[in-house]
Amino acid sequence: MSSPVFIPLPGNEEMAAALASRTRGDVVLPVTRQFPDGETYLKLDGHMRGRPVVLVCTLDRADAKFLPLVFAAETARELGAARVGLVAPYLAYMRQDRRFEPGEAVSSRIFAAALSPHIAWLGTVDPHLHRLRALGEIFSVPAQVVHAAPAISAWIASHVPNPVLVGPDSESAQWVGDVARDAGAPFVVLRKTRKGDRDVEVSLPDVERWRDYTPVLVDDIVSTGRTMIETLVHLQRAKMKPAVCVAVHAVFAPAAYEGLLAARPSRIVTTNTIRHPTNGIDVADLLADAVRKASS
Repeated sequence: MSSPVFIPLPGNEEMAAALASRTRGDVVLPVTRQFPDGETYLKLDGHMRGRPVVLVCTLDRADAKFLPLVFAAETARELGAARVGLVAPYLAYMRQDRRFEPGEAVSSRIFAAALSPHIAWLGTVDPHLHRLRALGEIFSVPAQVVHAAPAISAWIASHVPNPVLVGPDSESAQWVGDVARDAGAPFVVLRKTRKGDRDVEVSLPDVERWRDYTPVLVDDIVSTGRTMIETLVHLQRAKMKPAVCVAVHAVFAPAAYEGLLAARPSRIVTTNTIRHPTNGIDVADLLADAVRKASS
């Protein structure tokens, strides 16, 4: 099979270059700009006829990215791409997977149905699944899901002395437990009461037992940051050591990063699924494996 052509949507150039270097592929940078009325102009330069094309577009703030992504996929197909796949290190619209109140849009299913016709396969890191068992329940194309847990475990083992991992809720227990096991560390799960989208009350069980450990708060997504902030406050009141905050996806709602910094963690570290100053754990090797599997 021909070597892949990676097309990064704006802001994804670094990840596309990393994937190309690991798969002996080429990078074609699209030309994009906005017309005066706000519509998107897109042009693809480069030879892609008969070659597999991999679009690279992490999908935080997905509303502004969706149409350019569709334009790139369809243009690559019209220019003769053998197959068009998508590497979306962060996959959006996984939250609303059911109708909680009458009249609500089940946006995860709608989004998956809208995206699937334009791609042959999807690669992503730790999608935020709740009631879904797998992406195949909503996407009609094959999905290569890779897990950041091994990379996070290795980082914790190398950078945090005497860690105890702290999971955000009971739903995270298995995932945090896997990270802790590979890091050779114990773990606990918070008791959490959510009072609203931005109002969370948390407590750490058996806090006295962990006083000589370095707490490592681990979550798949940090968005508002409220759970981590409340946990940091709780740990400080309990006179625990300064905590490290680790997350897979650095979504960070407006002012959330500043709010988390103000809670005085010793460090905030995320993977590079979404470009952010906290990126310290590289998942390019994992995603390159997904590209190879999807292309085989």
